[in-house]
Amino acid sequence: MPKFVNIKDVAKLAGVSCATVSRVINKSSTVKPAKHIKVEQAIKKLKFKPNLMARQLARGKSNTIALVIPRYEGIFYSYYGLEVIRGIGTICDSLKMDILLHITEPKNVLNLSSVGGIIFAEVFKERLQLEEALRLRIPTVVMNSLIQDLDVTCVAIDNKQGAIDAVNYLFDLGHRDIAYISGGFLTQAAKDRTYGYLSALKARKIPVKEEFIVHGDYSRRSARAAAEKILSLKHKSTAIFAASDDMAQEAISVIIEKGLRVPDDISVIGFDDNPISIYGSVPLTTVRQPLMEMAQIAVRELDLLMKGEAKVSKFVLPAKLIIRDSCKAIATGSKTA
Repeated sequence: MPKFVNIKDVAKLAGVSCATVSRVINKSSTVKPAKHIKVEQAIKKLKFKPNLMARQLARGKSNTIALVIPRYEGIFYSYYGLEVIRGIGTICDSLKMDILLHITEPKNVLNLSSVGGIIFAEVFKERLQLEEALRLRIPTVVMNSLIQDLDVTCVAIDNKQGAIDAVNYLFDLGHRDIAYISGGFLTQAAKDRTYGYLSALKARKIPVKEEFIVHGDYSRRSARAAAEKILSLKHKSTAIFAASDDMAQEAISVIIEKGLRVPDDISVIGFDDNPISIYGSVPLTTVRQPLMEMAQIAVRELDLLMKGEAKVSKFVLPAKLIIRDSCKAIATGSKTA
């Protein structure tokens, strides 16, 4: 097995200190020409390849960022998780930045010694980790959460307004009995979509029917249970709004299994604009959230923070209703107040 060559081997062969080798590697002008030549010759003879991370740390900076993603069931199967990783990876590649991916739990202590900046893909239970990063003055950006009480750059999506737009669209189609499958209460995005649903009903003076609200966790398993519960109710809903496309697609599957049709018997609308929603049994009406744009803004802002060229900012990106075939207007006589 070939011997791993390190900086000590180069220093020994060149007859200089490790500090001198480090200064040569980092192109310092303080090394005498004779010693500089000896070090370069030793590097060439030993085929030594300097560690990029070590070079960056020696210069007092790192071009590596940490992407911190909360650990939860199905993270690598979720559209959000995969799209965030893809978006951040694409822009990091263009900026010649490296990524360390942390799939973390709140109790874990993050190793922040080798990174120049951090992106939190979301913050719900990771508040202490975020506060520690800020305490250490590490350039930090938070995605998909708008945190007003901390001096940290945030890039979020207007999930509440997106949900309001979805419910208003169903209302304009004549629906009044609109059931809702939520994403739970862990994330700010999930909470905001629920608040949007409730706000839209309140604005239209539609009474909230508690039995029409079933809480899921973004998984298809929870959506199946929620859809079955909604369809079993004595008072039938004419539409279902789901907090994600995955849950909406699972709801459609359950509806079809029950011998019903979408949208003829019941309308369904999702949230995400996952590309697979176009190719399901019924092209899904949904709310598009600009995940790629959010990821790209996050990396660019972090890059500027790392360079000392930006101030803390708060960004809120609009969501957009995308109309396809899974929703249908109902006759005036079918409305129930």
